[in-house]
Amino acid sequence: MTQQNKRNFIDQQQQLCDAVEYALSLAEKAGATAEVGMTKVTGLSVSTRLKEIENLEFNNDGALGISVYVGSKKGNASTSDLSSEAIKRTVESALSIAKYTSEDPCTDLAPKELMEFNPPDLQLYHHADISVDQAVELALTAETAALDYDKRIVNSDGASFNSSEGIRVYGNTHGVLNSYLSSRYSLSCSVIAEQEQALERDYEYTISRKFTDLQSATWVGKTCAEKVIARLKPQKLSTLQVPVIFLNDVATGIIGHLASAISGGALYRKSSFLLDQLGQQILPSWFQISERPHLLAQLASTPFDSEGVKTRDQEIIVDGVLQTYLLTSYSAKKLGMQTTGHAGGIHNWLVKPNHTGGLSALLKQMGTGLLVTELMGQGVNLVTGDYSRGAAGFWVENGEIQYPVAEITIAGSLPTMLQQIVAVGDDVEQRSNIRTGSILIESMKVSGE
Repeated sequence: MTQQNKRNFIDQQQQLCDAVEYALSLAEKAGATAEVGMTKVTGLSVSTRLKEIENLEFNNDGALGISVYVGSKKGNASTSDLSSEAIKRTVESALSIAKYTSEDPCTDLAPKELMEFNPPDLQLYHHADISVDQAVELALTAETAALDYDKRIVNSDGASFNSSEGIRVYGNTHGVLNSYLSSRYSLSCSVIAEQEQALERDYEYTISRKFTDLQSATWVGKTCAEKVIARLKPQKLSTLQVPVIFLNDVATGIIGHLASAISGGALYRKSSFLLDQLGQQILPSWFQISERPHLLAQLASTPFDSEGVKTRDQEIIVDGVLQTYLLTSYSAKKLGMQTTGHAGGIHNWLVKPNHTGGLSALLKQMGTGLLVTELMGQGVNLVTGDYSRGAAGFWVENGEIQYPVAEITIAGSLPTMLQQIVAVGDDVEQRSNIRTGSILIESMKVSGE
């Protein structure tokens, strides 16, 4: 995106705000309360495979969505056409739909006193002039570094570079009209290695709001290659009950299951294994999770949620005790509570490490057991907490990795797994909305041959 395109992009921000304001005025004239969300994303995407350009895409997407509330009835409609006539038709469609929906006393805007009327600048927008040639060069460099690393790397799923800049606008009839710009850059690579006619695949990526904060293309390719070579000639395991370490980028999923289980939607439907656990100890007494939505320039930072509610620092887990549910205005009303500003998801969860020395120190603490580096399948039941997933990783003895393992299943119960977390490493995964180090769990069932 050139500097001229950047100026045009910023000019569009005001145009989108005007479109949102116009839609809200039409809804108000019709006697409804309303909220309008608008996003616009422009970007460049390049992918290569086997050192050749495979895809080159420019995208320029955007849509305006409106929700109107007539009494306790709700109607939704959206449009990608921002002409006055199209916006008018969209509002009319939403009003018409509201006439035919069932009444729901929990349907309404979030309370006005919780709104963000003056959002802070979280430095989420960092423009970079990325030419097509530059994007292609980054993808090719990453893939070439991987393919040339070892002769056992025989094929490629490709490399891709993505650059996007976005505008987010939110307004409602409480008088809120907020907007901000954002940017996101990423580079990834995935290759396939072969040994004795057995194939293994692995990948690596880097992502940031700042182009200058990306890892180098050579690092992405080389690291991808190192990971796939390490997986060659995997062995199977017999059925065991052993300690398990979830590598940091896999461990985010364990904490993600916790987030899903304390979300309002799961709770009011009574479909969570953590029902009625507010104020209860659900993790070890040393365990801490904080939410920090206002960290500057971070991927999961936001000044307000998708309902316009002000985001704020919160403690999720203190000394193992659950401090809050994750509520939208609707789920909060269903539960007789107040929204926590989590419409649209969580914002920068920080899991506090209790173990130093990185992964190597955590392996030494475990001694003998399984290091999980990949999970497969969807075998997680959030209602009962039953957990059973295909896995791959490495067998560890005396604190040292011995050999790769594959075609195994790990199983347990999420409530027990959470209670049996022995340690969280300081090798914190920085690319996720959940920042956690590798997690050591005391014991899980590992099924192999």
